[in-house]
Amino acid sequence: MTRIFETPLYPYSRSPDQDATVPARHTAVVVGAGPVGLACAIDLARQGVEVVVLDENDKVSFGSRAICFAKRPLEILDRLGCGEPMVEKGVVWNLGKVFFGDRKVYDFNLLPEDGHRRPAFINLQQYHFEKYLVDRARELEAEGAPIEIRGNSKVTTVVPREKDVTLTVETPDGPYRLTADWLIACDGANSPIRAMMGLDFVGRVFEDNFLIADVIMEAGFPTERWFWFDPPFNRGQSALLHKQPDNVWRIDLQLGWNIDKETEKKPENVIPRLKAMLGEEAKFELEWVSIYTFQCRRMEKFRHGHVLFAGDSAHQVSPFGARGANSGLQDTDNLVWKLKLVIDGKAPESLLDTYDIERIHGADENILNSSRSTDFITPKSETSRIFRDAVLDLSERFAFARPLVNSGRLSVPCTYDGSPLNGPDVAAMPPRTRPGSPAPDAPVKGGWLLDRLGDRFVLLTIDADAPDALDCGGIAVERLALSAADDASGAFGERYLGSARSAVYLIRPDQHVAARWTAFDESAVAAAVARATGR
Repeated sequence: MTRIFETPLYPYSRSPDQDATVPARHTAVVVGAGPVGLACAIDLARQGVEVVVLDENDKVSFGSRAICFAKRPLEILDRLGCGEPMVEKGVVWNLGKVFFGDRKVYDFNLLPEDGHRRPAFINLQQYHFEKYLVDRARELEAEGAPIEIRGNSKVTTVVPREKDVTLTVETPDGPYRLTADWLIACDGANSPIRAMMGLDFVGRVFEDNFLIADVIMEAGFPTERWFWFDPPFNRGQSALLHKQPDNVWRIDLQLGWNIDKETEKKPENVIPRLKAMLGEEAKFELEWVSIYTFQCRRMEKFRHGHVLFAGDSAHQVSPFGARGANSGLQDTDNLVWKLKLVIDGKAPESLLDTYDIERIHGADENILNSSRSTDFITPKSETSRIFRDAVLDLSERFAFARPLVNSGRLSVPCTYDGSPLNGPDVAAMPPRTRPGSPAPDAPVKGGWLLDRLGDRFVLLTIDADAPDALDCGGIAVERLALSAADDASGAFGERYLGSARSAVYLIRPDQHVAARWTAFDESAVAAAVARATGR
């Protein structure tokens, strides 16, 4: 059987750029056709920005790799036009269990409230995820959107200049050069672009290793996240179990630090570990095996002139918590609308410095949570282990101890508190929709709120008067007029009004709140738009 990761999806074909007498110029070049690079390119193309994606491979990733995709990235994918098939294919889950030894100490629900279109998480192998993104890119290309994916095209040199970047691209027909007004590096944790520019990470590498095994089997485990501390099948270590589509199960087993990675990946060593967990009679097939080391690191800056880094090329976190691909998708969600305004001449280049500010804030938040998870999962001293085990024992009977259990704080969207783009706030309104926060979804008249917000500046009015459209210094702002009375569940009013009777929100193109008031004031809105666009 031919599997999806064995089939070329964007095979090499010769480009007219290779025959040009002078290097061809492109508005944007994205290096890396993984989840982050493809999402970035799709977002750019949807907004009319000409983009070329370069990747040294010609097919999707091998192995499940990133599998847990959180609610906010799913909402971003809805905006890009490919969320629905991913949710349909993926394994939807909100629930999880934590075990200590051979006993369950508690369970949890990551989305206990109603009134959301998307679940807390889906599990979907990265190869499926990338395939849906490639399909969406092809749809856009067929519709005339300015997007192109070039496989077997490896970038070998990068020369940043004041207003653009020149690249050398190696292909089966030999090298050629091109010029990009903007280069977005989404080329992974070992980013060649980062290395070519002499840049590196700062942060921590933890002394531990984990085995990942994708196992094909039929099993009756529920659709939940199961995490074990000190399980009987992996004493003194930890383990994780996730269900994926197509009867594939993801198993992570902690191995410790001083190991021979190549030896541990051999089937004759992996299979006994899995049978100790699943039972000697368990029937399964190994699809993919890998070993990873915890790393919590980032670049000091994500923007270097006309070169911008996103996803794993900009930052790394431990896989527990599902923060890698999820945070990368939020990187490009933050970047693309700003880059579009700069390209169109509607905002100064300095607006891109806020990509650094906001997404470094997000990366630091993820690194902090991932570091805490790692320290809890792998105590570095006997005192730390005694504390951890006491917390786990207490959590079985006492709810107060459960927030202290850290089996990988799962990905949540970042609120850009303190961002220079944030405008006025109203204390009477709910904290969850303060400036800098991602707008939470809610049922509204006509469907779901986020679908109606789209990817433009929106003046969301709730039981408040305002013009239907505004021109704020060349930035079009459209009004979305809603009433709390239109949602019988009360979720919309609870999330956006609080104790206020009316509200006016300025929502950014990435669906983050820029400012909010209780009533419309044209000069205040214009000032908030100017601030949100860096002018």
